[in-house]
Amino acid sequence: MGPMYRELAKAAFAYPIIDNHAHPFLKEKQRNSIRYEVFISEAQNDALDDAIYTLPCFRAAAQLSKLFGLKGNDATWEGVKKTRLELDYAELCKLCMEPTGIQCILFDDGLGGIAEMAEDLNWHDKYTGSPSKRIVRLEVEGQNILQDILIANDNSPLSVDILCDTFLQEFTTYMNATAEDDHVVGYKSVACYRTGLDINPAPCGTDELHQCLAAASVQLKEKGSIRFQHKALNDHLVKIVLGIAGKCKKPIQFHTGLGDNDITLTTSSPAHMQPIIKAFPETTFVLLHSSYPYTRDAGYLTSVYKNVYLDFGEIFPFISAEGQRNVIHEVLELAPTNKILWSTDAAWWPERFYLATVQAREAIYEVLAGYVSKQELTEDQAVSIVKMAFFDNANRIYKLGLQPNTSILSP
Repeated sequence: MGPMYRELAKAAFAYPIIDNHAHPFLKEKQRNSIRYEVFISEAQNDALDDAIYTLPCFRAAAQLSKLFGLKGNDATWEGVKKTRLELDYAELCKLCMEPTGIQCILFDDGLGGIAEMAEDLNWHDKYTGSPSKRIVRLEVEGQNILQDILIANDNSPLSVDILCDTFLQEFTTYMNATAEDDHVVGYKSVACYRTGLDINPAPCGTDELHQCLAAASVQLKEKGSIRFQHKALNDHLVKIVLGIAGKCKKPIQFHTGLGDNDITLTTSSPAHMQPIIKAFPETTFVLLHSSYPYTRDAGYLTSVYKNVYLDFGEIFPFISAEGQRNVIHEVLELAPTNKILWSTDAAWWPERFYLATVQAREAIYEVLAGYVSKQELTEDQAVSIVKMAFFDNANRIYKLGLQPNTSILSP
């Protein structure tokens, strides 16, 4: 039986997509450098062994088996893993990306391992209709800047007050430069991972900053690298970028909710962000990853603050099909439909982009068709919601200036 609502189906399954948050593909020579189960789970180490027993994995195996033409005993997770490595890499990328209808990707290139193993951002343009753009991950840039300063002055270490002034000046200068860079369309914070989303809007004391930078300096000497996990410093850097983002009118994305065991679940709800959202009314906040399992908290914030938007990404393919539909229902309970965005949050493999879009298109059609059938929406309204969520809202807030390429897919 064909779709009950033809125009809604046409939009849901064929309207072009702006992927407002993703990470680059692995280079061909690195295509098997990361454990494949990362594809369907945020678990790490031994906990990742259990991911193959989840509904998301069973579904991913079935959908990828169909894509790869696997049948019978070969249509398994192990069969998928074996077949993908036998395919020519360029053909694999084309096979996965052509059915997505993704027209433009906004890349966060601050994920660990990208510099060493992943393709450059605009390498991906061959699989999309519009040039890729960059999202700047502020904590990683801060770490790199501080590390460079410390290494450059290793033979004659700076006093902590001079180090603080030098670092903050260079960090601010760099972020101001990105504000003028047309390739950069937004910022990203992983405060959720580092010190929690309860970002203090009050000014940070100089003594606190000095202590944090001294601790980071020791970390470099002992471990050979820096990872910001000092709350006063993290909060201070976030506030610097929030101010810059507000002035240049580029959104700032925040990881919220769904993540690995590096986050503290109780401080990963965007509800903790209410004070900082109030403190920066001119800055556009994008709450990433559906804020799962705190989707309703995120929807509430989008409904009462003009400057808050909600991305319903990453749940594809990380949670079950029923769970995905439930999340979209929760998003639509309260969030204005002109303030919802979509992303894959895909990383490393083109298969992630494929599954994320296939599953998202199915879920949004099923949810909106349900509302239409109950006469809670007209079909025209449902079509409008699809177009806003997949393309129009991201095009507007990131100032991409794109026209939807409606011929990118055939319904």
